[in-house]
Amino acid sequence: MQQHDLVHELPEFKAKVEALKASDGQFSRLLDEYQEVNRHVVSVESNVEPATDFALEDMKKRRLKLKDQLYDILKSA
Repeated sequence: MQQHDLVHELPEFKAKVEALKASDGQFSRLLDEYQEVNRHVVSVESNVEPATDFALEDMKKRRLKLKDQLYDILKSA
């Protein structure tokens, strides 16, 4: 199973992620939401948590949107 946590997705921003997590409330909230959605996706893909294919696709789309928002913040920081 592929890793989708933010450090694996954007390893070049590891230091910025840690810094913004501590100093930027909006970034921290988005990161928390990203991590929560990612946990649900992993649980569904691992057959730990049930979900329909439609629900799983929605979660993956939400995860991608959050990652894009986080990436935009990281690029501009």
